[in-house]
Amino acid sequence: MDERVRERKAAAVRERVREFALELPGAYEDFPWNECVIKVNRKIFVFLFLGHLVAGQGDSPPTVTVKLAHPEAHAHALSAPGAVPTGYGLGRAGWVTVPLGEPGAPDAGLLCDWVEESYRTVAPKRLVARLDAERTAPPGA
Repeated sequence: MDERVRERKAAAVRERVREFALELPGAYEDFPWNECVIKVNRKIFVFLFLGHLVAGQGDSPPTVTVKLAHPEAHAHALSAPGAVPTGYGLGRAGWVTVPLGEPGAPDAGLLCDWVEESYRTVAPKRLVARLDAERTAPPGA
């Protein structure tokens, strides 16, 4: 795949994940280190780095980093091409960094599932309850 096509695909996936994360109750965007993170209750639940901050990888692709508490989801995320436990000790707490735009990289739908799990892991219970209520409410309610 042409490098520009891969970059456009990665940017589109990153934007879809960003939009999804910002739709979650209480979520907001912040820019520490001049990079995008999405927070809830002042806690990060997804990092959306453009790639140059991935330790030891130089010009790496854009990445999505999420906290996955469920062992199956964590193992699945680590099986993605290029995925690694997140650096700076975060990997020991369940954080996984997944490169975007690589052949075989997870699609936006799967990444959004992982973002939701990460949100549920760090969000206050009242906001998780609100999310659950929104998901079970009939359309137009």
